[in-house]
Amino acid sequence: MEIIKIERKVLAKNDAVASEIRSALQENGVFAVNIVSSPGSGKTTLVEKTIEHFSGRMNISVIEGDVQTDLDAQRVSAYNVPVVQIITNGGCHLDAGLVKDSMKSLDLVSTDFLIIENVGNLVCPAGYDLGEDMKVVVISVTEGDDKPLKYPKMFMNSKVLVINKIDLLPYVNCNINQLRSNALKINPDLKVFEVSCTTGEGINAWCDFIENSI
Repeated sequence: MEIIKIERKVLAKNDAVASEIRSALQENGVFAVNIVSSPGSGKTTLVEKTIEHFSGRMNISVIEGDVQTDLDAQRVSAYNVPVVQIITNGGCHLDAGLVKDSMKSLDLVSTDFLIIENVGNLVCPAGYDLGEDMKVVVISVTEGDDKPLKYPKMFMNSKVLVINKIDLLPYVNCNINQLRSNALKINPDLKVFEVSCTTGEGINAWCDFIENSI
């Protein structure tokens, strides 16, 4: 029972900070997404393709979360957008306190769209509110079609599912219809996009959804 109480205290504190973040974003007219996935699903490439799509039309800022290195931040900064790297030094997720501290380095007044790329993990980030408007879970077809069943909390807490690397479907053991069905069994309200960041297929539909959500 003591462990449960401690966990509740931690999450309650996180939720309080997340509420502060949400208020600050709303006051400045910033739309925010929290992109989550297992490692290697293509989160960073999806971020890059999204920035490319909105180049010259929307002011985007990015918060990058990683266990080690600033390699993803280096990639994103090449697109001339404000980016802050959070290195968790072994931590398996971002929390609201880290995001709040990172936002001090961003100009929210000049930001339309904030992308938070979480640490690659389908477990811990599911329970942490970062003040975002929506969680977006990314899964690649190379991971198979049973991930939603193995990590249901992440799919339940997300509003959007992006199925990435569909160009590899002929070469991997993944039934994309089964993948979609498994995800919708967990969360019937999921908005699902099938994309290839390599060929560009589906990117316009994903970006149109973001633009219509702002």
